[in-house]
Amino acid sequence: MRLDELDYDLPEARIAQEPLEERDASKLMVVDPGVRAITHETFVDLASLLPPSLFVFNDTRVFHARLHGRKPTGGKVELLLVDRVEGDRWRAMGRSSKPIRAGTVLSLGDDGLRAEVIGVLAEGQLELQLHAKEGPVDDAIEAIGEVPLPPYIRRQPTVADEARYQTVYAREPGAVAAPTAGLHFTDRTMASLDVAGHQTAFVTLHVGPGTFRPVQVDHLDAHPMHDEAYEVSAAAAAAIEEARRSGRPIVAVGTTVVRTLEACADDEGRVPAGTGRTDLFIKPPYSFRVVDHLLTNFHLPRSTLLALVMALAGVDLVRDAYQAAIESGYRFYSYGDAMLIRGAHP
Repeated sequence: MRLDELDYDLPEARIAQEPLEERDASKLMVVDPGVRAITHETFVDLASLLPPSLFVFNDTRVFHARLHGRKPTGGKVELLLVDRVEGDRWRAMGRSSKPIRAGTVLSLGDDGLRAEVIGVLAEGQLELQLHAKEGPVDDAIEAIGEVPLPPYIRRQPTVADEARYQTVYAREPGAVAAPTAGLHFTDRTMASLDVAGHQTAFVTLHVGPGTFRPVQVDHLDAHPMHDEAYEVSAAAAAAIEEARRSGRPIVAVGTTVVRTLEACADDEGRVPAGTGRTDLFIKPPYSFRVVDHLLTNFHLPRSTLLALVMALAGVDLVRDAYQAAIESGYRFYSYGDAMLIRGAHP
């Protein structure tokens, strides 16, 4: 697949900077690849748009991964914790007016937390050993850090973002970005799934900053994917197997769920319980082994997430859908509106 196939022009005004007052008041575009149809609904009506299915959610929880501090010289530094190596040792992305060198000790949050730079890694990443002045390091991170809003939200995080940049079912801390398809769900819409005969299951994939990384090569085969940690519980694996056995369609709530299920699945589409890491890059052409339908937001141009959507719905139809969304006033990206791709099961 060529990079230019992932390109489109998006007016700046279409990038949502704030969440809607009600999560499930979002617009919902329904795309049917089988008949090449595009229709417009409202997210609150989601349960009525599919036959009884298994909805699989990502229950990762966004933590306060962005930290501000100073070098011993007084220079300002910003860190984004990316991945726990072991214990209180982390990989992080660092930003400062001058390079951050190995051996430097950074003071974070009025010195409540200190970060010793153990090493300087590739692509501007750092390996850090964190030390809290009092209590556990994880508690200090939550007290000192802030919600790491995506770079296209051009404002500082507010108290409201603490709740809104988090799904209502988030349980497992570890993500630096929200699984945004899930941000539309409320207790009301979760309950409506049950009433309509749908079932639910939860997996975990801790979303990393690579989700915002644009593709910078001319052909997608040359793009390196960052790996992310996932977990499929025994309960989720059993629910997926029962859905497959009974012919119940499987709905992935977000691209992170797609990557988790497709990375774990064997050639027959069976998904075992377990933990691991995945750098699976789904792009056209791709034969899906587990996922039938996809609920997702509208993604950045030249992104791996857009390539995944095109792998399920087709390049031309997705391009048509995105153009229709722009013309119809849809809101894009994390706090934006949603798309439902109805796949193999009408």
